[in-house]
Amino acid sequence: MSDIIQLLPDHVANQIAAGEVVQRPASIVKELLENSIDAGATKIELIVEEAGRNLVKVVDNGAGMSETDARMAFERHATSKIRNTEDIFHIATKGFRGEALASIAAVAQVELKTKKNDAEIGSIIYIEGGELQFQEPVQTAEGSTFSVKNLFYNVPARRKFLKSNNIEFRHIIDEFQRVALAHDGLEFSLYHNDEVIFNLRKGSQMQRIVDIFGRKLQPLLVPIKEDLGWVNLHGFVGKPEAAKKTRGEQFFFVNGRYFRSPYLNRAVQEAFEGLLMSGYSPSFFLYLELDPEKIDINIHPQKTEVKFEDENLIFALIRSTIKKSLGIYNVAPSLDFDRNEQMDSFFPPKPDAARSYNASNINVDRNYNPFAEATPSKINDTAMVNFTEMYQQNISAEPSKINLFDDEDDDLDEDLLRLPNGYWIFNKEDKTLLLDLGRIHQIVLAENRKEKTKSRKSQSLLFSLEYHLNEIEKNKYRSIKKYLPDLGFDMVLAEDNVLRINAVPEDLKESQVIKFLENLFEILEYKTEEEFLESYNNQWIRVNAKSKYDFLYKPEVEELLKDFIKLGFPEYTPTGNRTFLEIPVNELINKF
Repeated sequence: MSDIIQLLPDHVANQIAAGEVVQRPASIVKELLENSIDAGATKIELIVEEAGRNLVKVVDNGAGMSETDARMAFERHATSKIRNTEDIFHIATKGFRGEALASIAAVAQVELKTKKNDAEIGSIIYIEGGELQFQEPVQTAEGSTFSVKNLFYNVPARRKFLKSNNIEFRHIIDEFQRVALAHDGLEFSLYHNDEVIFNLRKGSQMQRIVDIFGRKLQPLLVPIKEDLGWVNLHGFVGKPEAAKKTRGEQFFFVNGRYFRSPYLNRAVQEAFEGLLMSGYSPSFFLYLELDPEKIDINIHPQKTEVKFEDENLIFALIRSTIKKSLGIYNVAPSLDFDRNEQMDSFFPPKPDAARSYNASNINVDRNYNPFAEATPSKINDTAMVNFTEMYQQNISAEPSKINLFDDEDDDLDEDLLRLPNGYWIFNKEDKTLLLDLGRIHQIVLAENRKEKTKSRKSQSLLFSLEYHLNEIEKNKYRSIKKYLPDLGFDMVLAEDNVLRINAVPEDLKESQVIKFLENLFEILEYKTEEEFLESYNNQWIRVNAKSKYDFLYKPEVEELLKDFIKLGFPEYTPTGNRTFLEIPVNELINKF
């Protein structure tokens, strides 16, 4: 029997390894941006075409590479970041594995132009599918220019599984944001299909956050700062008003590197305990700085997981520092760590000498005699007789039935009763049901919208509304712009990313427009353009549906139940929430 184990060719091994490093165009963006930072660049440009399918280009003014280094950079496990095993535990750079460029070159067409600062001429190298095509001298600017074209051109199965341009570009923005937020002292630019998306100047952390997420977030940020010597924590958390149902602006950084940690996320959530509505998550931008020896980043090829030497102390630090800052800025009750409550009973606070107190006047009737006979009050005899007769009649009468509503409508034979907690009791046939009319109203509204035509009437606003878009929202707006006129919106994107709203659908209240748009842009996270109409209708229903507490009058409830019965009395909403529960009446009777 012949041997069956064989060594894979290098280009096949590189394509397999690329599966871990290069998952989508955003993976290339991350690796190239981090390489530019490691090269000491102060200005970095990211140029993308067709959400990275056709081109991902990064231009920097870093140190550049020699002719030999430019060729070696595309070999597997070739790196300038580490020399031996011990260096892994002292990593101060973004990359160190030496796998990224080899993996990228294995599944794309890569061109590199580079020139060292002190060199007279640079070098150009072109690699296609992991195979070197040519390398020759070239006149180019100092620094490096990486151009990655036609990603997965030689692996059509992987290219087919890429998502829509809207989704892939959203992932690119995510990676760009993470790198830009970690390095506010560098200049970053992002261009997509020859259009400027971001043009970030160097400045403070606050400026970088505002430049990325918009100025409307600035008044909602609370600064965080604590230095314990071995670890330094600083950054910002959003006030409760900035919280979202989706996990939006949540960023952890350690030594300038973005990372994810569900465990530390819980520390932030606990710091906001009692301040957020159920289902909402706080926004935060938190930066940790500590000795590289106390963390391990060599866990996953994406390098977004970090292991701390003592994670419990980091957890406690984050939670206590946030709670303290929220108290200082009057977002939550502050804790005075220098105060001893037990000593307060021994040393009560001194009265304020400048404050005067007016003693209340007490009037005493000195002629009052409690033992004197009380003068009988005069009662109308006729009224007394009538009251007595009424009382005697009511003794023999049956207890009256209390009706909380007006005379019942004959259209429904079943009984209805509203409970103080907003739920309604409904006797349907031989069953007694507990109804959530808020959820029932959502189902009825959804069915009514299906019956309406696609084109809806609009109402012009007396005064235009303004909504300030950040760059992410502006990208989302452009992806759904073509749908808006048919839905009844008249919007114009003016200068400084201001969206002017001149008309809205007639079934949308003017006071709800801004909140409606905020929620709409939020739920469009990672949505395709085709899914927009479904997202829009769901959001419209959430805004217009009444709460169970809004149903107070029986005629309104009866009309709603008639529509609900026509729909077959569905037990669940499309999202899986119950609309009613059956009350076990016989079990309750037995308890008596």
